[in-house]
Parts: sequence; structure tokens; C-alpha cells
Amino acid sequence: MSILVTISDWIIPIIIAFIIIYGLLKGINVYETFIEGAAAGIKVVLDILPTLVGLLVAVGMLRASGALDGLCLLISPLFKWSKFPVEAVPIALMRTFSSSATTGLILDVFKTYGPDSFMGRLVAIMFSCTETVFYTMSLYYMTIKVTKSRYTLLGALLATLVGFIFAYYLTLFTFGI
Repeated sequence: MSILVTISDWIIPIIIAFIIIYGLLKGINVYETFIEGAAAGIKVVLDILPTLVGLLVAVGMLRASGALDGLCLLISPLFKWSKFPVEAVPIALMRTFSSSATTGLILDVFKTYGPDSFMGRLVAIMFSCTETVFYTMSLYYMTIKVTKSRYTLLGALLATLVGFIFAYYLTLFTFGI
């Protein structure tokens, strides 16, 4: 186990050193290239900032207004037959929008049920098996100025649903109830 800790402590510095040495051996001005990349990164941040602010405000309004709780109450009867815990539904819904808001909901589950409970393990696996669909699509599509997403949203939501289903069964088969 201590070898893994040592490797994890040194892996990033080794990669950075390798990139710098490789660039110097190839005759590349590494510092100037880094500065150009950082400047381009700042431009990208400024381009996507309005989208990010809008999405964060929308997620905050969704949580603060109680609309998320109302939506969960509305669709929770659909989950009664499946044995999928109704308590995980808000996390499943929020995960499609915001990673940080989902983290807050997961911490609430950890406080209520404990991180080593079935619910704690389920929401942790759900979090790692899925992606923030709307955030990712808005971020990437605004960056490269895509206006017609075609089947991206449908495919991403279907993949997210499959991720939630497999997270449930993976938790069930690995840890039991």
C-alpha cells in the first residue's frame, strides 16, 4: 500500500518534468508555449463564463424554489415498483445538471444514512457512473459554437439512465442491501 502512496505523490511532478525535458530536447521554448496556452485558456474561460453563470443560477433557483423536491414527489411513484430508493431520485435528477449541487445532496445522504450504508454507496457509485449532461453539453457546444445538437441530448440522457441503473445493480450485487 505504501508503494501506491509514493507513486501517487510523485506521478504528477514526474509527468511535468517529463514534458519540460521532452520539450527542451525537441528545441521548443517551453515557457513561451506554456504562456500561449494559458492565454488561450483564459480566452476560453471568458467565452464560456456567461453559460456557466446562467447554468449555476438556474440550478440554484431549482433547488431554492423547491421545484426539485416537487419534481421528485411527482415522479417518485414511478420508482416504487423498481425497488430503486426514492431518496436517490433527487441525486439522479440533479446529476444531469450540476456536479457541485449533486455533491451537496450526496453529503446530505452521507449525514443521514452514513457513507458505508447501502444508500451512501449507491449515491457514490451513481455519482461516478454518470456525467452532468446539460452542463457538459452547454459548455462544449458553446465553446465550439455548435447550434444543432441532433441526438446528443437523447443519447447522453439514455447513457446517464443506464449509468444509474447499473450503479444500482452494481451496489446491490457488490454490497447487498
